[in-house]
Amino acid sequence: MSLRINDVAPDFTAESTRGTINFHEWIGDGWAILCSHPKDFTPVCTTELGYMAGLQGEFEKRNCKILGISVDGVSDHDRWSRDIEASQGHAVNYPLIGDPQLKIVKRYDMLPADAGDTSEGRTPADNATARSVFVIGPDKRIKATITYPMSTGRNFDEILRLLDSCQLTATKKVATPVNWKQGEDVIILPAVSNEEAKATYPDGWQQPLPYMRVVPQPK
Repeated sequence: MSLRINDVAPDFTAESTRGTINFHEWIGDGWAILCSHPKDFTPVCTTELGYMAGLQGEFEKRNCKILGISVDGVSDHDRWSRDIEASQGHAVNYPLIGDPQLKIVKRYDMLPADAGDTSEGRTPADNATARSVFVIGPDKRIKATITYPMSTGRNFDEILRLLDSCQLTATKKVATPVNWKQGEDVIILPAVSNEEAKATYPDGWQQPLPYMRVVPQPK
């Protein structure tokens, strides 16, 4: 089953480097980023998990929990975490989920159903499609996904920007334009009438096109 934006993120219970995780319960009433990896002890993923660890405070400011998942077991994750801290300078204080039976990556449509039921003997290339980021809201629905090839490291500045946009547009009737960053102008949704918009933006808006109304980012 393929997953799309606004689908409920599949729930699961799994072991992690921080103990047993009941995913929906663990998310609670905040946001979550699930970051998947094809194999432990891979160089690109090592840099990514270390960088994400360094940004943990930024995610916490946004009421967003972070966790990683790889198809290897938790004992391998523990050893890999030591490599990550030693080489990247940041301790991995968020959970790394073990998925040695491939159950979770299949539920998240990152591996096909016929991929087998064990990570033993599988190479990173066998799991190359387990390279996705899922942004999940407090309602446990998927708000955004990004999938990367194994050869391209993820851009966590973009992931934070995406999270900021998802959180803003979840509560305000606006959309964010190309290359938008926190604090920049936004676009009033087309579904909002001019009368409704005037109530929210009494100072008016810029209208470079008949269907585009630009306003400062609402607080």
